[in-house]
Amino acid sequence: MAENHKLVAEDKSTKPGLAEVDVKKTAALLVDAIFFQYRDTLKLAVPSLIYTLQNNLQYVAISNLPAATFQVTYQLKILTTALFSVLMLRKSLTRVQWLALLLLFVGVAIVQVQQDGNREAADADQNYTIGLIAVVISCLSSGFAGVYFERILKGSAPSVWVRNVQLGIFGMSLGMLGLWWNDGAAVSRRGFLSGYTPMVWGVILNQAFGGLLVAVVVKYADNILKGFATSLSIIISTVLSIYLFAFNVDLMFAAGAGLVISAVYMYSLPKASPRPSLSSAATQECADMEAFPTKCARKQKGS
Repeated sequence: MAENHKLVAEDKSTKPGLAEVDVKKTAALLVDAIFFQYRDTLKLAVPSLIYTLQNNLQYVAISNLPAATFQVTYQLKILTTALFSVLMLRKSLTRVQWLALLLLFVGVAIVQVQQDGNREAADADQNYTIGLIAVVISCLSSGFAGVYFERILKGSAPSVWVRNVQLGIFGMSLGMLGLWWNDGAAVSRRGFLSGYTPMVWGVILNQAFGGLLVAVVVKYADNILKGFATSLSIIISTVLSIYLFAFNVDLMFAAGAGLVISAVYMYSLPKASPRPSLSSAATQECADMEAFPTKCARKQKGS
């Protein structure tokens, strides 16, 4: 192991300016992509504004809804993303996917009916109506921003990393503006990091790690595993809500959550490839058997 470290050190010493050159090239690339191509950068202002709004709405929703109910209802973003994909990107969905979207809507509706019947047992500090409106708007904004961002990515040359930096610039600017507007006086008195308890830092790190983990899942896994992960997150949220917040799981909630989990899995299933017709199969076979023209002619004539 020590020899390996020594070899690495020697290799770096022979190329002392390599890291510096890479940093300079990356900085020059970002400056060119962000400032010199400012019109292209401004396109990211729309999804960045929507993502910032979505993140704040999620905190409003989770503050006014039980964690398990929020987790189930937030899966409506699959429905909104699918609808915006059909409208804006002209994507086509299979019958199984349309059925999954229907089951998803029915499952979320059942959960809402169940929660409406248990409002009297809710926390006095929670407003169920505000939480539901917040999560619905968050799902709509998530679907639109995701499809809009996908459309920008497919119609431009910059990489996903450059686009993420552009999104981050607008997102931080809008977030700081909102912070100054709502809590500017408090931040001036107490400092920017006032109120950052260990619990808050844990939430921040969890959000950051979750974002990186989603990128790894998208790169190395498939939609089926992603669907399993989403379903597992609903189950974990429900179990933790039972032990931490005394959340009551009755038959209606279990049925609604089960429909949502099934819908997520069904929607993630890969599309079935169309079966080749007899004529196309015979043509392909003839292309592979050019040395036997008589047999190929007879097969095409018979089909």
